[in-house]
Amino acid sequence: MVSVFDIFKIGIGPSSSHTVGPMRAAAAFLCHIEAHEKLINTRRIKIELFGSLALTGRGHATDCAIILGLAGGDPETIDPDKVPQTLENIASRRRIVLLGKHDIRFVQNDDLLFNFDERLPFHPNAMRFSAEDAIGNELEALTYYSIGGGFVVSEHEM
Repeated sequence: MVSVFDIFKIGIGPSSSHTVGPMRAAAAFLCHIEAHEKLINTRRIKIELFGSLALTGRGHATDCAIILGLAGGDPETIDPDKVPQTLENIASRRRIVLLGKHDIRFVQNDDLLFNFDERLPFHPNAMRFSAEDAIGNELEALTYYSIGGGFVVSEHEM
């Protein structure tokens, strides 16, 4: 059962599918790798956006939402007045503290990719997260879909 409070969300951008969902997906991926004891060995996070998220992601603040989610931000509690400063700090330092716990190098143009010409089959709002160790070995990768209203499903939940 879904209530009206589940449907109407407060977020940082014009679309909960493009902000609330991706922010939650970023945090969910990191919680997943932390639960599997892989966060501590993570030296790089790579995010790929597909379909609608790639095509309109910058205009709808998907990139910002994902970065904030990686940094431990939650759409319901994040202080909108601190968002620009947080994003600028991450960009200028070229570092991000994953979930507020684990500091890694992060360069948005290298680590957050917009696949404009590729769409994944399940849903147009797709994003793939991967974690790599210090020598570039993939530790984990998961695909998430922002299906509307801030709801997110992983490839395993479909």
